[in-house]
Amino acid sequence: MKDFQTLIATHDGIALAALVREKEVTPTELLDAVLARLDAINPSLNAVAERLDETARLAASTITGHESVLAGVPTLIKDLFMPVRGARMANGSFLFGDYRPDFDGELVGRLRRAGIPIAGTSLSPELGTSFCTSSARFGVTRNPWNPHVSAGGSSGAAAALVAARVLPFAHGNDGGGSLRVPASCCGVFGLKPTRGRTPNGPMIGEGWAGMAINHAITRSVRDSAALLDLTAGADTGAPYAAPCQPETFLAATQRDPRPLKIAVIEQAPPWPLHPACRPALAHTVALLRSLGHHVEPLDSPVDSEAFYDRVFTIIGAQTRALVDMIGNQRGLPVRDGEIEARTRIILREKGNASGAEYASAVDWIHALGRTFGRLMERYDVLLTPTLAMPPLAPAELATADDTQSLSEVIDRAHRFSPFTAWFNATGQPAMSVPLYWDEQGLPIGSHFAGAFGAESLLFSLAAQLERAAPWADRIPPLSV
Repeated sequence: MKDFQTLIATHDGIALAALVREKEVTPTELLDAVLARLDAINPSLNAVAERLDETARLAASTITGHESVLAGVPTLIKDLFMPVRGARMANGSFLFGDYRPDFDGELVGRLRRAGIPIAGTSLSPELGTSFCTSSARFGVTRNPWNPHVSAGGSSGAAAALVAARVLPFAHGNDGGGSLRVPASCCGVFGLKPTRGRTPNGPMIGEGWAGMAINHAITRSVRDSAALLDLTAGADTGAPYAAPCQPETFLAATQRDPRPLKIAVIEQAPPWPLHPACRPALAHTVALLRSLGHHVEPLDSPVDSEAFYDRVFTIIGAQTRALVDMIGNQRGLPVRDGEIEARTRIILREKGNASGAEYASAVDWIHALGRTFGRLMERYDVLLTPTLAMPPLAPAELATADDTQSLSEVIDRAHRFSPFTAWFNATGQPAMSVPLYWDEQGLPIGSHFAGAFGAESLLFSLAAQLERAAPWADRIPPLSV
């Protein structure tokens, strides 16, 4: 009898898949173990949107183990504009009712062809616009390190499941930090790829003017690299594609990078860095220097007020287009009571942006990309805190009513996470690496960004940091 409790807690996806290929375990046994773990932990975490036991078992029964380096290892897909055939796609909202697409997103299809069973979907806040995974429809996802603080958002459910050792990796997406913020809050690894690296289709051409992209949250760096190898590449009709890579991303994790020139940006004015986050950043800088990298300080190149005004012009216009489309399709305008306070505020203040205002916002964002492009001619990597504050209580991040202004909503959210959205705007790859836990036992991630198309360099650096300061043996109190 295999001890699946220990296997899943101590093996990453690549190691579990190797056992499948060697016929030490079967894909069905792994799936049953993951489903049992969901039974045990989800009542405490509240991370699952919908279970897909039957279709997952059918898929597992046909997997040979030779489909890919991750074949036979189950995962969950985030319930946010990534269709899974037959699964409810609520996008964290009442607005979509019980809509069940009869097709897979291209990324889901690639995972299926790689022999990865889809065991269910994970929760998201409404439309993915919050750094706390909570919604009026589905409730709050809890952090396995401390159930009284947020798991982050909007992929907080995926991060909580990976951190709690339910499974080694889970899909997520990221339009302003939604992979990296929960990775930091939950002490796991999260990489946002280069714009155009992974497919959004066929449902979406580009999310938020190209700021949104799909990938995963993982326990190990090499699982993230392997997943990107399996899912990378433009799908049919994609508006753009990331640069081609001369080697696999997994290969990049198997070697140390050359000595790198790294700029560290400590603050994003007007928001200060919380005192609890300073030791985490200092710890990371010392670790980098001990590994032979050159690290020097750099002032923030971003005007935060101007930046977030443009970002929310884009989000507001695209949210209005989505809400209007739903109203037109059903022949009944969307009512305020069908959407949450945060969405109502965004629509109220930015939902009526003119075409000229939208185009101007996109032009401003593209100019910022040029600024960072020139900056990356001087540096190999940029380092910031992932978050400017430790994980907060959900109430401190949620928007309870629509009496607040959008500027108040922005201040609350981006005082917490001022840095991550920069690299959604520029399209650069960026990652949160779990290198530090504070005195309260809460993880605080370190955030690295590379040049456009430079995921291989980030994976190489992350794997070096993982070898130097491993985090896999850090298991949260709330875990299987």
